Amino acid sequence: MKSLRKLVSIGFIAVFTPVACSTSVASEKKPVEFRNGVVVAVSEPGAEAGLAILKQGGNAVDAAVATAFAMAVTHPAAGNIGGGGFMLVHPAKGDPTVIDYRETAPAAATKTMFKKGDSPYSHRVVGVPGAVRGMALAHQKFGKLPWKTLVMPAVELAEKGYILDKHHASSLNANLHPKSRPEFLRAFRKPDGTTWKSGDRHVQPDLAKTLRLIAEDGPDAFYTGKIADLIVAEMKAGDGLITKEDLAAYKAIQRKPIVGSYRGYDVYGPPPPSSGGICLMQMLGILERFDVRKNERYSPQTLHLMAEAMRRSYCDRARHLGDPAFTKIPDHLLTPDYIGKLAKSIDLAKATPSADLAKEIPLTDEGESTTHFSVIDKDGMAVASTYTLEHGYGSRIVVKDAGFLLNNEMMDFNWRPGITTKAGAIGTEPNTVAPGKRMLSSQTPTIVATKGKVVLVTGSPGGRTIINTVFNIVVSVIDYDMPIQEAVDGPRTHHQWFPDRLSFEGTTQHRDTIKALEALGHRVVNSKQGDAHSILVNPRGGYTGAADKRLSGKVSGY
Repeated sequence: MKSLRKLVSIGFIAVFTPVACSTSVASEKKPVEFRNGVVVAVSEPGAEAGLAILKQGGNAVDAAVATAFAMAVTHPAAGNIGGGGFMLVHPAKGDPTVIDYRETAPAAATKTMFKKGDSPYSHRVVGVPGAVRGMALAHQKFGKLPWKTLVMPAVELAEKGYILDKHHASSLNANLHPKSRPEFLRAFRKPDGTTWKSGDRHVQPDLAKTLRLIAEDGPDAFYTGKIADLIVAEMKAGDGLITKEDLAAYKAIQRKPIVGSYRGYDVYGPPPPSSGGICLMQMLGILERFDVRKNERYSPQTLHLMAEAMRRSYCDRARHLGDPAFTKIPDHLLTPDYIGKLAKSIDLAKATPSADLAKEIPLTDEGESTTHFSVIDKDGMAVASTYTLEHGYGSRIVVKDAGFLLNNEMMDFNWRPGITTKAGAIGTEPNTVAPGKRMLSSQTPTIVATKGKVVLVTGSPGGRTIINTVFNIVVSVIDYDMPIQEAVDGPRTHHQWFPDRLSFEGTTQHRDTIKALEALGHRVVNSKQGDAHSILVNPRGGYTGAADKRLSGKVSGY
């Protein structure tokens, strides 16, 4: 692959001549290049739904909406209409924007409503869902095709069923337990009671009815109509907090993205209440002050610098970030002077103990939930979209007679104000519970561009690891000129301030590097990280999609 750096000087054309072929491929050693559009997602039928919309003349936002609704059917562990997230849109011409459809706390929520040991699977941990309003706002601002056209593929997948692959069959089997709620079992158990296997067809008639209402009546069906009534009835049955008024009051918000510059490229990410954009730009800004290319990508020197950048940014995340409607986000976090100060605080010869970075925060010694997909159309419009139910299958609560799962997103608030532990619990004030507040997120749908043209579309699930997964991919592509599939497949690192440890996927292949990192003072652990379905725009035309092999990602394009 030609050096991505040449894009800065030569530019590229993002409008291509149509070709007759189309295909859907899993991760391959030799990636396929497409000319007219690509959707990369964890679910093959989800990606195919988006591709079909592109072929009908829809744009990248149309395809993203169709993919999102389709994955509410085909990827129930994280695809959702009962959760929320962020969509980053980079138009073919014009300024990028973010659709914030993060969940909110119900009006009855209080700062101290949760205590240690509370179940993450109760009705009280459900936030007001934002996904349907978010898709509707994106469609209103950018869509070309009718709303119903975009939702009906999901209706058909639920009515007729979709074919399970090995991963999704295994996921369902692993989460079906005799003590599961009856409605969860009714929605996801195999009709004959046996275990699911690859090739089985999963039909969801209740979900089909719900999606048909959304397709025909629009988002109000979910927030003020029959579906809202079913959600409220479910809340009352389980002592939950969400009311009809909470649902009717929910609004998705169009926001300006966080914008950074890295090695001559423009990098766009989501603003608060996502921490992703600010943390990613901080880490890239720190790294830009070092010549990382003088060392190999997985050298101890490079990984040490990246870990120290992560450590400092995640400390700031805990210290400062939350819903901007409730928390004043400091102005200095992305200034050159402040980022330079963070960079200068890094000791190249040893790891900085995390406890030394925020001595004003009292510490105590107490001891697949999200999914991302990327889309680009023939005109160069790109979408990076990440959405979540929080835990895998969210709260495990299926709305009776509606067939969809509710999130347990209230888990993302700081449950215990004032209690920040070395084990990783955060109790700082900016992200405590408040009525109507959006909980802090790590979702980081990201687009890299130059001269107004998209170069890279990426993002990932993975809780607090998300930002660092994206950081790893951006560094691999921009600093080390890696082909996109190699960048996605490569081992990833993660440090989140506390616990004070460095996760590294490459512990088997990189034993000498691990020893060197440990000699610098890092405590290194092995952990699988992320699921980053990405797209690279090639320097002289064409799109290459990279599906992440960690689950069951698919590239669909034509």
